[in-house]
Amino acid sequence: MDTELVVVLAVVGVVVLALLVALAVRARTRRVEHRREEAGAHYEEARVRQLEADRRSAEAEERSARAKREATVAEQQRLEAERHSAEATDHEDRARELDPDHS
Repeated sequence: MDTELVVVLAVVGVVVLALLVALAVRARTRRVEHRREEAGAHYEEARVRQLEADRRSAEAEERSARAKREATVAEQQRLEAERHSAEATDHEDRARELDPDHS
């Protein structure tokens, strides 16, 4: 009887140990899968945020280029206005020189 009891206890011990190992492996597998899913969500969020950052950067570059173009046009217009003003002054000076009524 003692031998049978030892064998039964050993078999029960092995079965319990096998169940504990199986449960531990299953729990670890669940944890790993959960971490994979969480990491995937973080990767996706990072991708979305990077795309938004890239879009905003492109918009800023476009605004900067537009501002530079507008500044160039404004400078050209300023120079043209100065030239016209100088030409007007020259014509006015010449008109005074030619005007017999202007002393």
